[in-house]
Amino acid sequence: MLLVKLIVLLLLGFTVVSLFSAMFFMVKDKGQTRRTVNALSLRIGLSIVIIVVIMIAGATGVIELNPNPSYSN
Repeated sequence: MLLVKLIVLLLLGFTVVSLFSAMFFMVKDKGQTRRTVNALSLRIGLSIVIIVVIMIAGATGVIELNPNPSYSN
């Protein structure tokens, strides 16, 4: 369980880094290169991987999903 949480946190960190690198490339390159598009494409790919990892971990019971989101213990 801890490993899955660590993987998700690392992927979220890489997603944020990719987002800021896209912003940096957008300002620096002024639309002359495709580095911004590549960084944003990487961010989308990482987000999809995060969602898939969470869905698989929830379906296999590795992480416990909250059955009623309006009520927490």
